[in-house]
Amino acid sequence: MTGSTMIDLGPQARIVAALAQRVTDEQLTAATPCPDYAVRHLLGHVAGLSLAFRDAARKDLGTTTDGSPGAALPDLDPAWRRELPAALDALAEAWRDPSAWGGSTRAGGIDLPGEVAAAVAADELVVHGWDLARATGQEYTPDPEALRAAHGFLRAAAQADRGPFGPLVPVPESAPLLERTLGLSGRDPGWKP
Repeated sequence: MTGSTMIDLGPQARIVAALAQRVTDEQLTAATPCPDYAVRHLLGHVAGLSLAFRDAARKDLGTTTDGSPGAALPDLDPAWRRELPAALDALAEAWRDPSAWGGSTRAGGIDLPGEVAAAVAADELVVHGWDLARATGQEYTPDPEALRAAHGFLRAAAQADRGPFGPLVPVPESAPLLERTLGLSGRDPGWKP
């Protein structure tokens, strides 16, 4: 991604919100591709990262942008079915402001250029959208722009056999872009509950 390349995170945020709305109460304890997370923890993580990346876009640095995502096991607020879609919408809206893409910001306690933070936000939405869909047996087609941004970020951040989120999972170069992106994120594209 370059400073002149802005993408709209709204379509991917709406995909994740729709996946979340179809999660049943019985599925909240189901396993996910994230080894330490049940569905409820994954949804709690998505809610938290939505607020963090909203604030990162606004350059409103503080509690939401300083915390390490792995510091505690995230969980759901009782009003998550209403609050999560609103948080995802707010994240997308914040990144529609061109000033979000310039200068420096912070997310997860790490200082980043604005455009890199946007790519990380796209990655989080794309990969965790897949995690949620896989864990709950839903169909999943990510937004193409967000998928390209996520892949670009993960490819640029990968070093040898390790990506920014753990060991790479080998995926053939001929595989679909989503599968290659998942491999770069440390996910096995064939994961099943």
